[in-house]
Amino acid sequence: MSTITRLCVGQRLSEASVFNGIVHLGGMVPESGAADIRSQTADVLAQVDAHLAACGSDKSRILRVQIYLANIADIGGMNAVWDAWVAPGHAPPRATVQAALADPAWRIEMVVTAAQR
Repeated sequence: MSTITRLCVGQRLSEASVFNGIVHLGGMVPESGAADIRSQTADVLAQVDAHLAACGSDKSRILRVQIYLANIADIGGMNAVWDAWVAPGHAPPRATVQAALADPAWRIEMVVTAAQR
């Protein structure tokens, strides 16, 4: 039987889990809701980088990303930050949709799946 490893475990959720060499990141949201979409996107991507590193992976190993925007009109600002961040030649499959997020101050949430190194 394979082991499931969970990281940053809280009462309600874990920030990440690893099973059979696959890293699953829960919904990554900005730590501050006061910023614009570019700042919130950079914050979330920094968290993705940190969690992937803690799980033995990196952004070049991302298998897929789901992006939720509180307002789809923010897609241009989000894409500007995303395009500068994504590893050249390693743009993962991605879906971006508008959704009502749990905190009205959040403009973005990301769910990431990646392979370990």
